[in-house]
Amino acid sequence: MSKVRIGIVGCGGIANQKHMPAMRKNGTLCEIVATCDIIKERAQKAAEEYGATGCKVYEDYHDLLANPNVEVVHVCTPNVSHSEITIAAFEAGKHVYCEKPMSHSTEEAQKMLDAWRTSGMQFTIGYQNRCRAEVQNLHAACEAGDLGDIYYAQAWAIRRRAVPTWGVFPNKALQGGGPLIDIGTHALDITLWCMNNYDVESISGSVFYKLGGLQQATEGNLFGPWDPKTYEVEDSAFGFIKMKNGAAINLFASWALNLLDSREASTTLCGTKEGAEIHSGMSYPQNELIYNRGRNGQLMEERLTPQGDVAYFGGGGDVEGVIDNRQWLEAIQKGTEPLVKPEQAFVITKVLDNIYKAARENREIRFD
Repeated sequence: MSKVRIGIVGCGGIANQKHMPAMRKNGTLCEIVATCDIIKERAQKAAEEYGATGCKVYEDYHDLLANPNVEVVHVCTPNVSHSEITIAAFEAGKHVYCEKPMSHSTEEAQKMLDAWRTSGMQFTIGYQNRCRAEVQNLHAACEAGDLGDIYYAQAWAIRRRAVPTWGVFPNKALQGGGPLIDIGTHALDITLWCMNNYDVESISGSVFYKLGGLQQATEGNLFGPWDPKTYEVEDSAFGFIKMKNGAAINLFASWALNLLDSREASTTLCGTKEGAEIHSGMSYPQNELIYNRGRNGQLMEERLTPQGDVAYFGGGGDVEGVIDNRQWLEAIQKGTEPLVKPEQAFVITKVLDNIYKAARENREIRFD
């Protein structure tokens, strides 16, 4: 079977930390034949480090899409540009892997869905945390019915002080938001996927702009002090999600919050048979999955501790990114569904978008 030929649009942090290292490790399945960035030097560097022989370099993504040698496009650009590039890629007859979140708004995400359905191409979104060992274990337990009826959950994306100080993260016009749309999206994805419940009834939420503009709050930030004068997005956000079957989810997200427990890309699930929670983030030396239930007249816990580390801050591509990339490439080659389905990612974008809206309008938002 021939290698999948990939074009990279956006050669910044996530492309270098996740996408391209994963493709290198899956080099028997794919090759990078084109790179594109508005800063041509970045595209050139990516082509030299990761590209196949003769890899083309572009500044305009339209030129990359016009290249008939490109079969698949990975969209690794700021959130606000996801829709525009993805739709153009489908119109050019390309498969698309778009980095999370699907989009910054429900309306743009809907346009992406419509373009995908018209195109007949493959489409997925970058929720690689589904491929972590402890998440796979929990998902299998949920599928088997081990937890029973899951009626309450908590989606955790809490950083005490870990505001990104590079790229466009604090730029609201380009990103659409802060920690809620950046890391809250992963926690919500894990939670909904394990619950296998995407039928939302209503949303309420609170979004805070308390610490981002304070110079004193920058002390101790994992990535060094940020500039309070250019910080435009929320520093924390909290949502309450009620599902149509009566289940409820609390979503917690922050880059900066005066809270000791830093728990990220994690979930807590409460079922009628047992509960489970994943611990991951800066407060935990390694990821762990804990099941809790009653047995033989006593409450007990069962702990599983797959090896874990801090995602994508060491460079070189984490194992879940490699697994995610492999299943995506195999889906293209075999014509099967990828692990992350576009319809699922759409619900996540719609929930996040409406938490922001509920906070702005100080009201509950009901879904149709």
